[in-house]
Amino acid sequence: MLKISEIKLPLDHLEDALRRAILEKLQVSDDELIDFSIFKRSYDARKKSAIVFVYIVDVETVNDAELLEKFKSDPHVSETPDTTYKLVATAPKDLKVRPVVIGTGPCGLFAGLMLARMGFRPVILERGKSVRERSKDTFGFWREGGLNPESNAQFGEGGAGTFSDGKLYSQVKDSKNLGRKVLDEFVEAGANPEILYINKPHIGTFKLVMIVEKMRATIESLGGEIRFQSRVEDIEIENGKVRGVTLACGEFIESSHVVLAVGHSARDTFEMLAKRGVYIEPKPFSIGFRIEHPQGLIDECRFGDFAGNKLLGAADYKLVHHCTNGRSVYSFCMCPGGMVVAAASEAGRLVTNGMSQYSRSEKNANSAIVVGITPEQDYPDGALAGIEFQRRLEEKAFKLGGENYNAPGQLVGDFLKGRPSKNLGKVLPSYTPGIHLTDLNEALPKFAIDAIHEAIPAFDKQIKGFAMNDALLTGVETRTSSPIRIKRGKDGQSINTEGLYPAGEGAGYAGGILSAGIDGIKAAEAVAMNIRCEGNSSIGEKTVKRSGKNTF
Repeated sequence: MLKISEIKLPLDHLEDALRRAILEKLQVSDDELIDFSIFKRSYDARKKSAIVFVYIVDVETVNDAELLEKFKSDPHVSETPDTTYKLVATAPKDLKVRPVVIGTGPCGLFAGLMLARMGFRPVILERGKSVRERSKDTFGFWREGGLNPESNAQFGEGGAGTFSDGKLYSQVKDSKNLGRKVLDEFVEAGANPEILYINKPHIGTFKLVMIVEKMRATIESLGGEIRFQSRVEDIEIENGKVRGVTLACGEFIESSHVVLAVGHSARDTFEMLAKRGVYIEPKPFSIGFRIEHPQGLIDECRFGDFAGNKLLGAADYKLVHHCTNGRSVYSFCMCPGGMVVAAASEAGRLVTNGMSQYSRSEKNANSAIVVGITPEQDYPDGALAGIEFQRRLEEKAFKLGGENYNAPGQLVGDFLKGRPSKNLGKVLPSYTPGIHLTDLNEALPKFAIDAIHEAIPAFDKQIKGFAMNDALLTGVETRTSSPIRIKRGKDGQSINTEGLYPAGEGAGYAGGILSAGIDGIKAAEAVAMNIRCEGNSSIGEKTVKRSGKNTF
């Protein structure tokens, strides 16, 4: 099979135009072309007057070998590589110990799914509720402001990515094509097959709910066990080796292989791990605000006369500015046609995120406008200092918003002039429960405010109208990524705790649904290989009830 890249066609091309372009490129007749499929479709909008689709296709002909030889010097024609995922191991028949996975975000789901496919019958523990029940709690919070600290936009089946745009693209290196496996599993669970080939695929919140449920059903059908409202209170570590986990209810589950896939907001878990001596180091993250514009403004700036084209959909953007004070400001988690959402998980603290449905049909575009910060410069007081840094900002935002989970908001024009906003403009806020207009210049450290002040006018040069007076800022965005990294070795295990497999966003090794899913597969493979190598003879499986906390 052949792979052909850089086939360019106009947006309004006819259905058979791609086939004709393949025939022309390969210089073959129609009856020599057996079949073809789209591997990737993107668009080139650098010339707004002539936006084109760019295709990469997999092609089967009656004489692939001859064509490969003929086009051997053409960089756009090559042999299609085999991207079929192959299981790295299968569980031994005398499996005595079931691996444990903590968390059911993308990382935990894929770790559990792959372990189940390999026959290891994992026990998967989730502190929150099932995705349907969790959705009720989350939407209830957004409507009425009643926060459930164990069931919200951060905690529960599906993880933080469930209430997001459902973006499925990443910048991580993926030499094993694990990203394709993640997409294939999503399609098998009900996602639109277009995510396999469009350039920036996304699923959308409501569809993610259904997909997560189907993935759970697959895991259970393969012998895996998923337990909700089962928060891990403690991890037993003896002589540097994991021996099991204790749940908040007092139950102890013995296991020598624990995948830690808890997400970036499991602050109490990070504190517990630090007390147990697991090696943790601080890492950089970013802080800032959500900014909302009319989606039509972004579409027009990006697509010109093609704005509103159904094939192009709602336009996005990616911006960065290096400031005179040495900081960098960039757009993050851009949600076309979406909404700003309440993403708090701790009482008395407020944090925002962005979300879109599959249709991306809401009136506003939003993204985070954030400033990069580092432990060396901004929170040098230990491994968990970044968490306390986040908490202070979230507590301040809660107070600025009126201490009722309304978010502090401000018009961009007022923010740049350093005065509180009194009235909304043309851009109406999408955040619920509601917005309290105030002065966001008080919400972040001065270096961050100065940097954002400088960046917004700079972004306006790239997207005309970005600095419009009526654009709306909502605070605060603090959970762009985990503030810690639980360092692991090449075998996937914690560098000082055998049997603990830190993975995903919370451990500092992913940033988004796709990269977290990829890391979950890697964690499952590491566990499977380790169990096969050690013969699974270290301890016997045992589940007991203990009163109170686990003792060591």
